[in-house]
Amino acid sequence: MPTIDADGRTTAYEVDGAGPPLVFLHGATGSGGAHFAPIRQTLVAGFRCFMPDARGHGGTAWGPSDDWTTMDLVADLDAFVDAVGLGTFHLLGYSMGGMTALHYAARFPDRIRTLVAISIGTEREPRLAVGRALMDPDRIERKDPDWAARLAARHDPAHGPGSWRRLLDAIVADIAAQPLLTASELRAIDAPTLVVAGDRDPFVPIQQAAALARQVGDGRLLVLPDVGHDSLADHLPLLEAALVDFYRSTEAVARARARDIPSTEVPT
Repeated sequence: MPTIDADGRTTAYEVDGAGPPLVFLHGATGSGGAHFAPIRQTLVAGFRCFMPDARGHGGTAWGPSDDWTTMDLVADLDAFVDAVGLGTFHLLGYSMGGMTALHYAARFPDRIRTLVAISIGTEREPRLAVGRALMDPDRIERKDPDWAARLAARHDPAHGPGSWRRLLDAIVADIAAQPLLTASELRAIDAPTLVVAGDRDPFVPIQQAAALARQVGDGRLLVLPDVGHDSLADHLPLLEAALVDFYRSTEAVARARARDIPSTEVPT
């Protein structure tokens, strides 16, 4: 997996495909390549897809003295897209990555061609209560040792033994403290936006997803039936078809929002 220095941070990422740039932001405890494996082949046919690991995940650096906040993740994304030479780009975020994407799009709306926000809402609850229950490291080791082993295998090699526990604690602490987007900040997101939600997601009630789709400047909502939080795996054919239709229907707008800057040499 290639790495790049993004504002002093070694960031691991995957890149695949050809076409307009599309940046994927994975969810908590995941990694760029792993979380987006289900939809990757559908999208690399039309986009050059960049899949960075968030700090502390996979191969991206996160030192013991480094902070962990949503705004840190936004700054990391900004440094990454600058490092790989992207001026404007399509942005797709899932769960934790969806929150990063929303904050980034509100802060830098002119850089976003289109936005897809999957399995994320802008309210703190019930995300915090569910996150505290599900991402408790002691509970995971006691009741789900297979998941604990997968987390250790994914994150500990680059960050040290037991780092997955520190990572989960930091993620939950951030949900408790992260700034909530205001109505005016959401209205500033004027790129075509698709909000995707499962109708059985314990983190994001449908009402919250629908509100998000209404509040952004150009929003639409996709509800996946009989789907929980893992919208990237469950009911995959419907999600893939909706993404293809979304990108096709917004192609002219996205092209008008595009602007080029000199590209750096990006490892493949």
